[in-house]
Amino acid sequence: MSKKIKTSRVRRVASMTGAAAGVGVRMATSKAMAPGGKQSSEARRAAASRQQLLAARQLVNVLGGMRGAAMKVGQSLSTVDLGLVPQEVRPEFQAILAELQQSAKPAPFKAIRKVIEADLGAPVEELFATFDETPIAAASIGQVHRATLADGRSVAVKVQYPGIAEAIESDMKNLTLGLKLLKTIVPGIDTAAIADEIRERIYDELDYELEAQNQRAMARVYRGHPFIVVPEVHTKVSGRRVLVTEFVEGRRFADIVDLPAAERDRIGEILVRFYVNGPLRHRLLNGDPHPGNMLFLEDGRVAFLDFGFFKRLPDDEIEQMLDSTRATHARDPEALLEVIARAGALPPNPSLAPVLFESYDAVFGWLMTDEPLTIEPKNTAKMMRVYGELRGADGFEDLVLPAEHFVLLRAIMHLLGVLGQLESTNTWFDIGREWIYAEEPATELGRIEAEFFSGRPYSTLASA
Repeated sequence: MSKKIKTSRVRRVASMTGAAAGVGVRMATSKAMAPGGKQSSEARRAAASRQQLLAARQLVNVLGGMRGAAMKVGQSLSTVDLGLVPQEVRPEFQAILAELQQSAKPAPFKAIRKVIEADLGAPVEELFATFDETPIAAASIGQVHRATLADGRSVAVKVQYPGIAEAIESDMKNLTLGLKLLKTIVPGIDTAAIADEIRERIYDELDYELEAQNQRAMARVYRGHPFIVVPEVHTKVSGRRVLVTEFVEGRRFADIVDLPAAERDRIGEILVRFYVNGPLRHRLLNGDPHPGNMLFLEDGRVAFLDFGFFKRLPDDEIEQMLDSTRATHARDPEALLEVIARAGALPPNPSLAPVLFESYDAVFGWLMTDEPLTIEPKNTAKMMRVYGELRGADGFEDLVLPAEHFVLLRAIMHLLGVLGQLESTNTWFDIGREWIYAEEPATELGRIEAEFFSGRPYSTLASA
């Protein structure tokens, strides 16, 4: 790939359509190998699996090279197992897509230097005491370098790729073509939902000043927390395209998925406490539970990165979420419909209640299970299928969920994908009861966290 990000729409279209055509030819060739159904079903499955893996590798190359919005598609797929790939090849398929979590090709330092100096108005040597020109991570919108400040503090410097804004503009125009390629590889995927999500959030993620505000707010909440770390932001050396934060060293997600079961279960509880319990406590929702946004420290703490997909939740929205969750836990479809209708998302038509309840139960039901439950990839597949059926059911054509429901639903889906990769086991309702019914913590981590937050604003997750 050229070191310069592709911004020409013609070249980017050619990249996508060429890949799609290649996949189509391979699929047709695979079918031609079994004329008249003479080839055994097992052989046909094996041939189809090989084609899907070839297509997955090509998808990684195309999306990884294009950055921006296109790459976000692959990152989402690497997190959430849609259950549409044959079981026997699913681990390898996910592993190929997972390359997009941390394996983006970095931009040359010469180009990165120009972005830093244009954004911050001073030479790199004046801004930092030391600066490692080799990036430690490269993602969809920017790459991260390690540096030290004049006072000796070690920092992580996230810098947007030069030309990324223009590349994303091009991605937006070409997104439909890219999703056609994706649909060829994974038939049945809801590409419209993916496109909507990307368009909704991608431009916010370009504004590092906004992300810095989000991260500062979250860092204040978790400063000194016993098992959660949010790196501090260094505002004086940050700008719209450069974000400098405290450097945190830890293992990546791929390094911890094979830990003993007890350690994976503990990590699973920490993830649920940060992405679900946390927003109900401090009204700040990070909607991007992506493996690339987590670091696992040697002392057992978990650090969370990337606060571009973020929402501040006012009290009335919190109460709305609590009401819908309690109705789901009570298995009361009519009460759930009343909450959603009150929010203006649906008419109060009783015939809609059963389908609405099935959808909410699929998304949140695991959090209300009062017995040990192991999260597996198939859980995410079921969730996506049921939610997709809701969107297409009679009477739901104009469903527009309240913003807080959509953001939380999206976060839950991605969180469940991560927990499925961990195969984490817990009695999840022991965690959920704290925010659903304001009950005392039932787990050791819950008691430790309750002591930490005792006496702070919003220390009670729900009204009894």
